[in-house]
Amino acid sequence: MSDRRRAILEGAARVIARRGVRGLRVGDLAAEAGVSTALIYYHFKDRTGILRQALAFITDRADRYTGAADGAGCEAAGSAGAPPSGTDPRQLLERILLLEFQDLPEVRENSTAWGELRAHAIFDPELREELGAAGAAWVEEVAALLAALCPAAPPEAATCAAERLTALLEGLSGRWLSGLLPVGHARDLMRGAIGVEIGRLGSLGSQID
Repeated sequence: MSDRRRAILEGAARVIARRGVRGLRVGDLAAEAGVSTALIYYHFKDRTGILRQALAFITDRADRYTGAADGAGCEAAGSAGAPPSGTDPRQLLERILLLEFQDLPEVRENSTAWGELRAHAIFDPELREELGAAGAAWVEEVAALLAALCPAAPPEAATCAAERLTALLEGLSGRWLSGLLPVGHARDLMRGAIGVEIGRLGSLGSQID
């Protein structure tokens, strides 16, 4: 990715986080990124293109700071979706989920921008397909780790557990970012929920056996 393209996407994430999707205007984005409006249109064609690429950028950046894109996560596992051999699925699962609660500017900005994009899709369907694909990939990744931890549990149960965990994370993240929860408490609640879901899947596997 070119430096200017990256600067535009970083600027888009900042503007969306601070002002929401409705506040993303090309002129303001150009000023934020330090480029011309013509360059933005050259790279992204229109506002919808900016939003779609900003969503992809935010998703990729989250993969980087949770460690999922460094070769240790499920993406390095191949088509089966299982974690690589020699790794600890519980450790990977906690990293992917708990590192969303880092009190760092980049993480706060990323989580806030994701929430704004998700809220925007309620009233405007232009991003629903992309949001749905990003959310499904996240659920699939978490479900693969849960399945590795509880191999006897039904696959659909692991998927449901992953959906509950990712939904809880989004809710806790919103409360933390709003100042309603301390970051440490949010992490403790998330860690407890991970334990509950693993225990539930383990009990389901025992019933099948």
